[in-house]
Amino acid sequence: MCVYISSSVSGYNETPGVNTTIRYGGVIMANIKSAKKRILVSRKKADRNKAIRSGVRTAIKKVYAAIDAKDKDAAASAVLAATSAIDKATSKGVYHKNYASRKISRLNLAYNKVFC
Repeated sequence: MCVYISSSVSGYNETPGVNTTIRYGGVIMANIKSAKKRILVSRKKADRNKAIRSGVRTAIKKVYAAIDAKDKDAAASAVLAATSAIDKATSKGVYHKNYASRKISRLNLAYNKVFC
């Protein structure tokens, strides 16, 4: 069993020696209560962001699948759903507004190339 000593907790640089964490086989063991809470909160936020990102990627794939199938009605509803999902993810802070704008623009461009 390996023991690694680090002076940072999940990306936050603290003063060395004050908030030392020890990793036992990938599990972070914090010594200070606030560090334990920070680990739990960051994991919860990461899981939430991962689920939102996954949903957005699925919505985008549905758009391109409908466009490839030349199904105009399905593509139009998929573009609307994907745009909504991207906007919701942006409002929750998962994506930057420029990233979201670029994705929405590319979806509309792909739709318009085939159906307009």
